[in-house]
Amino acid sequence: HMKELLKTLGLPEDAKEDAVDRALEVIRNRIDEFGVREPSIQKQGNDAIVVQLPGVTDRDRAIDLIGKTAVLEFKMAASDPDKLAQALDGKIPEGYELVRSEEDNEPLLLEKNAVLRGDTLTTAAVRFDSSQFNEPIVSIKFNAEGTKKFAEITANNVGRRLAILLDGKVQSAPRIREPIPSGEAVISGRFTVEKAQDLALVLRVGALPAPMQIEEERTVGPLLGQDSINSGIKASIIGGILVLVFMAVYYLLAGLIADVALVLNLLIILGGLGLLPVLFPGVSATLTLPGIAGIVLSLGMAVDANVLINERIREELAANKSLRAAIATGYSRAFTAILDSNLTTLIAAFLLFQFGTGPIRGFAVTLTIGIIASMFTAVVVTRTIMEILLDIGALKSLPMLRFIGEAKFDFIGKRKIFYALSLIVIIAGLAVFFKKGQGAYGIDFAGGQIQEYSFKTPPSIDDVRTVLKDAGLADASIQQFKDNPRVILIKTSGVSSEDVISVRLKERFADQDVQMLRIEHVGPVAGKHLKEKAVYALIWSLVGILIYVAFRFKHFNFAIAGIIALLHDVLVTLGLLAITGRPIDLLSVTAFLTIVGYSINDTIVIYDRVRENMRLHRKLSLRELINLSVNQTLARTILTSV
Repeated sequence: HMKELLKTLGLPEDAKEDAVDRALEVIRNRIDEFGVREPSIQKQGNDAIVVQLPGVTDRDRAIDLIGKTAVLEFKMAASDPDKLAQALDGKIPEGYELVRSEEDNEPLLLEKNAVLRGDTLTTAAVRFDSSQFNEPIVSIKFNAEGTKKFAEITANNVGRRLAILLDGKVQSAPRIREPIPSGEAVISGRFTVEKAQDLALVLRVGALPAPMQIEEERTVGPLLGQDSINSGIKASIIGGILVLVFMAVYYLLAGLIADVALVLNLLIILGGLGLLPVLFPGVSATLTLPGIAGIVLSLGMAVDANVLINERIREELAANKSLRAAIATGYSRAFTAILDSNLTTLIAAFLLFQFGTGPIRGFAVTLTIGIIASMFTAVVVTRTIMEILLDIGALKSLPMLRFIGEAKFDFIGKRKIFYALSLIVIIAGLAVFFKKGQGAYGIDFAGGQIQEYSFKTPPSIDDVRTVLKDAGLADASIQQFKDNPRVILIKTSGVSSEDVISVRLKERFADQDVQMLRIEHVGPVAGKHLKEKAVYALIWSLVGILIYVAFRFKHFNFAIAGIIALLHDVLVTLGLLAITGRPIDLLSVTAFLTIVGYSINDTIVIYDRVRENMRLHRKLSLRELINLSVNQTLARTILTSV
C-alpha cells in the first residue's frame, strides 16, 4: 500500500470542509479511471485526505495523478508587438502577464483574465497529430455554454493567438485561423503517450477544488497483517482440499474429472488476472479480499455445474440408458441450467463493474473471469475427458455414491410455516440492526482512530494481535511498515481506545520502550459516494437479473420471485450478523454479493427444472410441479451448499 496524506491549502476555514469533500470525490474518480484497484480513500480531520493504493508500483505517476489540480484556462495573447517588446524590457502593461511557452520557451504577453476556463469541459481524449510526426495531443470538447463562448472568442479574434494554460503553464498558443463553432479544441505540448493519457484523464474527471501537497507518504504492509494473510491462505487451502476430496469420494471417477476441471479453472482465473494489463493497458487487477471472494463464488459455481452434470448423468443411468447416451443426455439437459445461471451472474457482474466502484469492481472483475472459465472447464473440459476415456475403453461404468435419496417433501404445503419463520428471523435481525445504529457498522463505514506506535525492535504481528484481542479489539486492523518494521499502525473503530491499547502494549512489551507516535481520527472508507455507487450497482444488477429471468422463463412472476428470494437471503444474513455482534464493513458487502450470486444460481437451477417438468408433466398442477422440481434438485442444492 502507498499512503499519501494530502492537505488543502490557501482556503478560508468555512470553505475547507466542502473543498475536502469535493476533492475526495475527484480523487476517487481519478483512481477508478487509473485502473482496477480497491483503494482506501478517507477524509481525515477537516483538511486532509488519506489515500491507500494496493499494489501500486509507479508511485511518481500515482502521486502526480492524485495531486494534480489541472486548472485549464484560455487567455488571449497581445496582438501588438510593441507591447510584447515593452514587457521584455521589464515594462509589463496593466492587465497583462509575461509568460513563456512550455513547448518552445517562446515569450508571450497574455491578458491576465481568462476568456474561458476548463469547468465547461465535457470530454477529453488522446489523439495523434498526423501533421506533427504523429505526436500525441489531447482533444477537448465543451458543453453547450462552453461551445457558445468558444465560438464567440474565435469569431471575434481571428488572426490573434489563443494561449491554452494548464496549471498556469502555457501548453500551446495556436493562432485562430477561423471561427470554431463546434466547441472542439486540442492541447499539444510534446507529450508522451502516457502523459497525454494522464492529462486527458485528469481533465475528464474534474479538477481539484484546491491545490494539494503531500504531507506524508509511506509504504506499509498488507491491511490485514501477515497473520491474517497466513490464516486466510491456510483456510483457502483446507477448504479447497476438502472440496476436491468430497467430489472425488462422492462421485468417484466423475468427481476426479471434476477436480481436474476445478484446478484448471483456478489456473485460468489467475492467468486471466495476469493478462489483464497486457490486453487492456493501464488496467490492473490486484488480488485483494473482495477479488478473492469473486474467485470463491466462481469456483463454487464451477463445482455446482459439475454436480448438476453428474446428478443428471445419474438420472439417465437410472433410466437404463447406455453409458455414452447417459453422458450425452446428462450434459445436454444440465447445459440450459448451467448457461442460464452463469449468464444471469455474468449480467450482474457486468452491471456491478459498470456502476460500482473500489471493492465492488474488484469483485466483478474476478467473478467475470471466473464465470467464463467455469463455463469452459465444466462443460467442455470434463466432457472431453469423459469422451476420450470412453473412446479408449477406459470408462466402462460410472458409479457414484448417494447420501440423499429421492425426496418427496410437501414444500408448498408447509410454506406458511416457513413464511412465518423467515419473517421472524428478518424482523428480529433488522430490529437489532437498526437499534444499534452506527454501532452496527465496522471501521470502513463508521470511521475510527489510527494509532501509531514505535518499538525498540520489530514486534511480532501475532503478539500485537493477541494483545488487541485481549483488550476486546479483535476487529482492529494492524499494519507494519516495510521500510521501518519497528513501527506499527493500529486502526480501531473506537474513539477512546488509545489508553487501553497503550497500557496493554507497554505491559506485554515491557522491554521494548513502546512509544505512541501519533493518534488521529479518520473518516469512513466508504463515504457517501461509495455507498451511493454500491446501491446503484446493486439496483442495476437486480434490474439486469429481473429482465433476463423474465425473458428466459417468459414470465415476470419467475423474475420477481427470484429477486424476493435473493433479498430474503441477504436480509437473513444481515440480521444474523447484527444479532451475533459482527460489524458490517466492506468485506461484509463482498460476502453479501457472494450470497446474491449463490442465491440466484440456486433459483435458476430450480426454475430450469420447473420449466422442463411443465413440458413433461402437463397434467400436474403448479403446486405439484414446484414440489416435484424442488425435490428433484434437493440433492444438488444440499451438495452445492455443503
